[in-house]
Amino acid sequence: MGANTVRLLVASADQGCLVSIREDRAQLGLGEEIERAGRIGEKKLAEAAETAKAHVRRARKLSCTSIAVLVTSPGRQAANGQELVTRLADATNVSTHVLTAQEEGELAWRGAVTAAANLPETVAVCDVGGGSAQIAVGTGRRPSWVRSLDIGSLRLTRRAFRSDPPDTEDVARATSIVAAEFDKLTPPLPLAAIAVGGTARALRKVVGDDLADETLLLAVRRLSKKSSGKIAKEYGLDETRARTMAAGALILLEIHRRLAVPLQVGRGGVREGAALALLESAEAAVRSA
Repeated sequence: MGANTVRLLVASADQGCLVSIREDRAQLGLGEEIERAGRIGEKKLAEAAETAKAHVRRARKLSCTSIAVLVTSPGRQAANGQELVTRLADATNVSTHVLTAQEEGELAWRGAVTAAANLPETVAVCDVGGGSAQIAVGTGRRPSWVRSLDIGSLRLTRRAFRSDPPDTEDVARATSIVAAEFDKLTPPLPLAAIAVGGTARALRKVVGDDLADETLLLAVRRLSKKSSGKIAKEYGLDETRARTMAAGALILLEIHRRLAVPLQVGRGGVREGAALALLESAEAAVRSA
């Protein structure tokens, strides 16, 4: 459960690789409410609980042996984040956990790296969500360096953009906010970088798989010329996603510049990393029984 959407992944493992069985998503927009009011209202709490309950029901019908409900930035940023966790756990009867920023970065890294092929020794994975952005760098099975910033595409859109589409002043304001957030961030330099999450996937429809200076600046220019409604229609996106893409591109641009390598839009991410961890735990339990 993230700032923009609630996503379901049902998967199995085949020789260490994840095999997707069922995926679903629902637009919820918790981050919008948190940014506006600092907390999640009763209507959104009830909607989140019902959505999670429906997702878990689907998972049980598919005979899942392990189920977890994970909450990202809304659980950390909302004043009543614990109330959200309680409502989700009561509605689903499933263990519900708010991921720390460290955990979110580690799971995104594992999910992306496992799904990729022909990677060099040191890899970075970045995940720009609606409410926060994670960057993880490492080798082998887990990252050695993880950082999280409380600035995501939805949060930046709310703070910087006054019009739709954003004008020159909006883009300049957003760029300044991003620069301030990243001011003291000095990541270890990787040999390759993968961008995962909804922002990266949406930008792929606009400028392709390679996200670097030229393509990300092109994305900002294109997205600043059309309203979110026109962008959604042209690229087959939710209007909520379309409205936050320019802000997401600016965040990814800063991440690219800090990492000093192009970002490749990848498969996998937090859900896939969490599924791999659940499957690993289930296999370990069977072996020890």
